[in-house]
Amino acid sequence: MNWFARWRRARILKRHALSHAAFSAAVSRLPVLRGLSAAELAHLRELASLFLHDKTFSAAGEAHVDDATQLSIALQACLLILHLDEASYQGWNEIILYPDEFLHPREDIDDAGVVHHSRDILSGESWLGGPLVLSIADVNASGHLDGVNVVLHEFAHKLDMLNGDANGFPPLHRGMDAAAWARDFSAAYENLCARIDAGEDTAIDPYAATDPAEFFAVLSEVFFETPALLRAEYPAVYQQMRLFYRQHPLARLIDSV
Repeated sequence: MNWFARWRRARILKRHALSHAAFSAAVSRLPVLRGLSAAELAHLRELASLFLHDKTFSAAGEAHVDDATQLSIALQACLLILHLDEASYQGWNEIILYPDEFLHPREDIDDAGVVHHSRDILSGESWLGGPLVLSIADVNASGHLDGVNVVLHEFAHKLDMLNGDANGFPPLHRGMDAAAWARDFSAAYENLCARIDAGEDTAIDPYAATDPAEFFAVLSEVFFETPALLRAEYPAVYQQMRLFYRQHPLARLIDSV
């Protein structure tokens, strides 16, 4: 971080830092943040303050965007980058909020060259270099340690997109083994797809089998929300997630009980 970036960061935190009362109240409402150390909480408060200063929240579909919703999004988004580069979410600034699930038009071209139009019902969406879209109803249902978290999911896509289109292979840190990442994620993905194809009712959301990008995003949800499940199902992937996010949520959550 150069001198100007450090100066700007300090200036924003001096003028716009979240109050300790508002921060503590928001943290208490999000069990997914349970067990963070005092140092981690202090850093999370800084990251969330910077996030809220730099991002623009826009309402769509007559959504009511209040401070509590914005803060919940900021805290959970910043949980992902708690031990990563603070610049991970730079390069885009808009978060669009719908009151509930929303329709997204889709256009597909089949092998014969025929264009098919359809509409998907979504709770969130991330665009490469562009906005991130969320359903407020799904934001409110996130962070409660049930394994489903639209905020973590969509912001994991943003991390995946740091080196191009989302493909389940985000830029790894120095010292991480790209071949090991590919091996462990590919094996787990193929296993989950095979189990779903065989009709098994899997504990991990079958949506993870859509493609490798969704696999990474869904498993990021599971890593932070229900880490014991991920370690039991795919221990090698849990270890890769530990290395990538530089966190160990299973130990953190167990110690906080």
